[in-house]
Amino acid sequence: MGSIGFCEGHVALASPQHCRCIGSWNFKHTVHFDKIPLYHGVNLINDFDSTSIHTPAEVIAYET
Repeated sequence: MGSIGFCEGHVALASPQHCRCIGSWNFKHTVHFDKIPLYHGVNLINDFDSTSIHTPAEVIAYET
């Protein structure tokens, strides 16, 4: 069995804690269009809620 990476570890820790959203600048491992569906699939298999994964720019509200 392979080791879990640092970024994947954040998702693995957030899911059972019912974290609704993860913000990350890591486009290579965490906020990656090919990997996000895999994270959701693992959550579904393990009966966890889906965790949204976004860049900080997508989740920070700026007043105008």
